[in-house]
Amino acid sequence: MSGSLPVFPWDTLADVTATARAHPDGIVDLSVGTPVDDVAPVIRDALAAAGSAPGYPTTAGTAALREAAVTALQRRYGVTGVTPAAVLPVIGTKELIAWLPTLLGLDGSDTVVVPELAYPTYEVGALLAHTAVVRADSLTQLGPASPALVYLNSPSNPTGKVLGVDHLRKVVGWARERGVLIASDECYLGLGWDAAPLSVLHPDVCDGDHTGLLAVHSLSKTSSLAGYRAGFVAGDPAVVAELLAVRKHAGMMVPTPVQGAMVAALDDDAHEREQRERYARRRAALLPAIEAAGFTVDHSEAGLYLWATRGEPCRDTVAWLAERGILVAPGEFYGPRGARHVRVALTATDERIAAAVQRLADSAR
Repeated sequence: MSGSLPVFPWDTLADVTATARAHPDGIVDLSVGTPVDDVAPVIRDALAAAGSAPGYPTTAGTAALREAAVTALQRRYGVTGVTPAAVLPVIGTKELIAWLPTLLGLDGSDTVVVPELAYPTYEVGALLAHTAVVRADSLTQLGPASPALVYLNSPSNPTGKVLGVDHLRKVVGWARERGVLIASDECYLGLGWDAAPLSVLHPDVCDGDHTGLLAVHSLSKTSSLAGYRAGFVAGDPAVVAELLAVRKHAGMMVPTPVQGAMVAALDDDAHEREQRERYARRRAALLPAIEAAGFTVDHSEAGLYLWATRGEPCRDTVAWLAERGILVAPGEFYGPRGARHVRVALTATDERIAAAVQRLADSAR
């Protein structure tokens, strides 16, 4: 099976990682985008309180977790009409995305559409299910085709691009005419900077009808819970029920203590605002430094990444930055259109961001 999959992209960065680590002041790792800030005490306390959990968790999740997800979607993102039965916790959203085509029973007769610049796991999930994969950002690229599944990602990883309400409405209408399922990856929805992202479940997008729509949400970024593997999917009740029925057989259960921590994270907006402010501060420091060093930053109006180019092959840019102790991701990881860009993450400590800013300033002199 592994032979049918692409090389794991991060394994190709060994040489430039070693170069960056050799910098006298240490590496500034802006590549993977893993959170670095402490988990909020309210979440850690909830995890500990739920720690005595000898029995099996339920695949469907606790009633408290499903209700917390419903209220958080409405309170934070203006999503209405979601019921607790239309929410399903997942063991981190990467797991769900990797197995979604398989869980839906897709096969070689089906097609999965992913953005032209996309999180690699969309394609990996399609390959695991042996489906065809098409990269497309517009409906005209698809012609008369009726794929089984279309992925949306707004704000985008890697570009930070936000899809407007008119575009989202058009895609939803098109999909419903053809009976196509939409899976909207909304892991960065709460991190809009120069634009206001909308969920595919927002009434302005779908008129309150969630038929054929799934929204995928993660607590990895907004609550620094990447280590907890905490996410959920919400939307069309019939599709969520089907996912639940299959996942029960596969033992795909979020651990009980993590579910307790998720309730605390979803119920508490203060820690989420604080984390957003940290990322905003880091972005405000790093964006002008990147531009002053001769880069052009495209899109990047939301999310946790700067999509930057020097007009050269991305691996050359990665090497140039590594020589200055800064490690970033080559744009080619996300599709052929990324061949001349790099993805620069905001997920580093304030001290490391300041170090990157200084190194970029030194290089511009």
